[in-house]
Amino acid sequence: MQELAITVIGPDRTGIVADVAEALAGVGANLTDSTMTRLRGHFAMTLICTGPSAEAAAASLRPLAGVTTSVRPVEAETNPADRGEPWVVSVHGADRLGIVAAVTRVVAAEGGNITDLSTRLVGTLYVLIAEVDLPAGKADQLAERLAVAGAELGIDVTLRQADTEIL
Repeated sequence: MQELAITVIGPDRTGIVADVAEALAGVGANLTDSTMTRLRGHFAMTLICTGPSAEAAAASLRPLAGVTTSVRPVEAETNPADRGEPWVVSVHGADRLGIVAAVTRVVAAEGGNITDLSTRLVGTLYVLIAEVDLPAGKADQLAERLAVAGAELGIDVTLRQADTEIL
């Protein structure tokens, strides 16, 4: 069975998630992983699905007005059990250039893999929340390096163990 990565981007509107899901279900696509968000009035959705050919999935999405889509085959995940320990990085501070680049570079330098990242600008407050899979025993060192980066940027950065009971 083929796995596909699909992206759909366009102006947000009521029913867009249902329209995408119905179009894909109509060609036999089983949605195995997906994420959707609204970004300042724009809809963005990324999905992994199994079932149809890339051509059939792309054709099913063409009738959706005003959206840009991308469909491509992908390889199945190879080592799902080799993920590390789940942690959450939180950032709060005044908006400034380079926050995401600096924080994610520190995480990567400690061997952390970012599995989800969300940012929001609320007035002048910048908020970043990242879910991170971290190699065992790296949390203390990462927390220290994040504190240094936070001080350099003038932001508050925290690292806490993720609640594995959620999801």
